[in-house]
Amino acid sequence: MAAVRWVRVGSVNEPKLAAVRSAIGVYAPDAKVEGVAVASGVPEQPVGFEEIIRGARNRAAEAASGFPCDLGVGIEDGLVPLPTGGSEGEVAHLNIGCVAITDGDRTSIGFSSAFGYPRECSILAVHDREPIGLAFDRLWGAHRGESSAKSSALSTGNIGRLSNGVLPRAEYARHGVLCALVAFLQPDLYGLEEGAV
Repeated sequence: MAAVRWVRVGSVNEPKLAAVRSAIGVYAPDAKVEGVAVASGVPEQPVGFEEIIRGARNRAAEAASGFPCDLGVGIEDGLVPLPTGGSEGEVAHLNIGCVAITDGDRTSIGFSSAFGYPRECSILAVHDREPIGLAFDRLWGAHRGESSAKSSALSTGNIGRLSNGVLPRAEYARHGVLCALVAFLQPDLYGLEEGAV
């Protein structure tokens, strides 16, 4: 990993860039991490593992496409249903982030931890495909009396607000980046050519 010098992330969202910088920086401290706006190729509000993973893969591939870089990274959050479906008052869907990392030939996948949104938000996101960040910002403003012109997704994140600042979005996403990196860190165990990255 020390040979990694340039990483492109399929997003210009600062918490996502900070997550990649923090995770990659442990192994490649001199690596330059740059964000680029790309299309995810999935609905603005992904629902289900298939859409979430496809969005992350698409972002990673687009970030690495046509530009010289060592790694392309894609991060896509979305909602996945709980098998029980949730009883009244219980969370029925969990938010989870997927991270895809590619070197152009191989792609590795990792996930963040998962958390539940208030049911009022997740219903709008799942049934109407309204971006959950918008629904959450409205709900937060209505209940906490706080409003901001800047979406929480671009700062501490919704998980940052829900955890009272203990788990900011950049740290939440960082775990997924680290989990996606393991195949590149231990290439012989994953059947990847030693030293390719």
